Amino acid sequence: MTSRNFEDVAVGMELDPVTIRPTATQLFRFSAATWNAHRIHYDARYAASEGYPDVLVQSHLHGCFLLRTALGWAGPAARLRSFGWRNRGIAVPGDTLTCTGTVTACRVDGSGAGIVECALEERKDDGTLCAPGTAVLELPREDVRP
Repeated sequence: MTSRNFEDVAVGMELDPVTIRPTATQLFRFSAATWNAHRIHYDARYAASEGYPDVLVQSHLHGCFLLRTALGWAGPAARLRSFGWRNRGIAVPGDTLTCTGTVTACRVDGSGAGIVECALEERKDDGTLCAPGTAVLELPREDVRP
């Protein structure tokens, strides 16, 4: 995988979209790995009793999908400076989720680092917004050697 350089990025540039189709097994494993014992994420009958159509994608997994989009676009030499998201809609196993992003700002900070700010979105295939977010990334600069 090639790293993206700061000089190759401009405001308005779109991040490579990432499409994910979560499975019930993935949700079960994510709950186990994060010690999330809420049954709406792994017990379909319980989720139905709470009024949901199926088990739900965890709020933090939505964040992971967005972060994967930003870091995958930036490449392995990028550093994450900050990240945030909000959950706005639910998703269940089998939903097709597409994460997209746009570069909203580029600047060189006081230390000479190339900083890129991105607006992110995760949407279901029907257009429903599941999670908007933001990421601030530090990208390598061509003209600055370590």
